[in-house]
Amino acid sequence: MRRHNLAGLHTPTGILALCLIVAGVVIGPARAFAGSTTTTTTTTTTGSTSSSTVVAAPTAAANLSCAEKTVSTWSVPQLANETIVVSVNVANVGAMVPAAQAGFGGLLLFGVSAPANISATIARVQARALHGFPMLIMTDEEGGGVQRLTNVIGSIPWAATMGRNLTPQRIEGLATRIGKSMLNAGVTVDLAPVLDVDGRRVEPGRANPDGLRSFSGSPAVVARDGTAFMRGLGAANVTAVVKHFPGLGGSSQNTDYGAATTLPWAQLEKTGLIPFEIAINAGVRAVMLSNATVPGLTSLPSSLSPVVVQVLRGRLGFTGLVMTDALTAGAISAIHLSPQLAALKALQAGADMVLAGSPSSPSASLVLAHSMASAIVTGVNTGTLSMTQLRGAAAQVLATRNLLSC
Repeated sequence: MRRHNLAGLHTPTGILALCLIVAGVVIGPARAFAGSTTTTTTTTTTGSTSSSTVVAAPTAAANLSCAEKTVSTWSVPQLANETIVVSVNVANVGAMVPAAQAGFGGLLLFGVSAPANISATIARVQARALHGFPMLIMTDEEGGGVQRLTNVIGSIPWAATMGRNLTPQRIEGLATRIGKSMLNAGVTVDLAPVLDVDGRRVEPGRANPDGLRSFSGSPAVVARDGTAFMRGLGAANVTAVVKHFPGLGGSSQNTDYGAATTLPWAQLEKTGLIPFEIAINAGVRAVMLSNATVPGLTSLPSSLSPVVVQVLRGRLGFTGLVMTDALTAGAISAIHLSPQLAALKALQAGADMVLAGSPSSPSASLVLAHSMASAIVTGVNTGTLSMTQLRGAAAQVLATRNLLSC
C-alpha cells in the first residue's frame, strides 16, 4: 500500500445562490486534494486543445474507500484510538510518543510559544505512530487573540480585521503564508477559519464566543473571506477545519462556560448556515461541530446531535471529516455528561473525531484519552455503537491526511 500526505454537493438555490455570486465562489465538483494533479483542458476558439495534465491522485471517494479497507483489519481499541485527539501544551509535545504508539488520531497543540526545535520534536513523535500513519497535528491559528504558535507562525489579524481591510486575494495569500509556517513546524491541520456570522466588534468572551473571530455580520462576506482563508491553507498543504457548525453567531453565550443556544433554526438557515454551504461546495475537507443547541432543530449540543450531523451529511452533502468541539466544555458538563460518555455519544451521533480542551499535564491528557477510548470500546461491546460506525469514523480520520492506494 502506498500512502502520501495530502492537504486538506448540494445545488444552491435562492439566498444561497445569491451569496455564492456575491462571494465569488464558482460551483462545480469538489476540489481534488491539494498537491495532486488534476486534468485541465483549455480549448481555443478554433477548437484546438492547448493544455492537458494527468490525474495523479485518487478521488476523495476512492481514497476514503481505501481507508475503509485499511481499518477493516484493526482491533476495536485501535479503531477507537484513531478517533481521539490528545490535547497537549506545545512545550510538552515531546512527551506524546506514547500517544503515537497507542495510535491516537491526532494531537491538539495549546500554549502560546513553540520550542525552537518544534519541527524535529513532532517528527520524532510521528516516527513512532502506530501503523506508520501520521497523526493529525492541529492547533488554532485563527488570528487576533486566538493564536498558539506566534513565535513560529507570526502575528495574524483578527478575522474581523481581515474582513474589513483585506481583499479575498490578500486573505488567501496571508493564509498560505500561515500554512507554510505551520507545515514547516510539523503542524498539518488548522482549526480555522471561523465561519460563524457575527458583526459584533468585541473580543470573544463568556457572553460571546465569536465577536472579532468572525469575518463579518454578513453571511456573504463570511463565506467569501472564510473560503479565501481555507483556500490559502490548502495551497500550503494544511487542512482547514471550518467551524462552528451550524453557526454560533448570535448565540446566548460561550459554550466553554455552560449551556448555550444558537439563533432559532429558521433564522440560522437563512444566515449562519450559508458560509458552511459555500465552503462545502468549495471542497472543504473538515468541519467542526459546535457545542450549542439549536432551537427548532435539536435540544442536544450539536456535537452530540444526530440531527445536526444529518443536516451536514444529508442536506449539505458533506463527505469529509466531522469533528466535535471540546467535550470538556461547560456546555457538555451542564447536561451531566463526562467527556468519556460524550465521546461515545458523539460517535453514535455520526461524528468522526472527538476533542478535549486545554490540558493540565501530558499525563492527564493521556489518561483522559485512554478513558475516552475505553468508553467507545465499551459502546461497541455492548452494542450501543456499531462497528460500522466506528470503522467509518476511523477511516475518515485516516483519509484526511493520507492518499491511499489499495
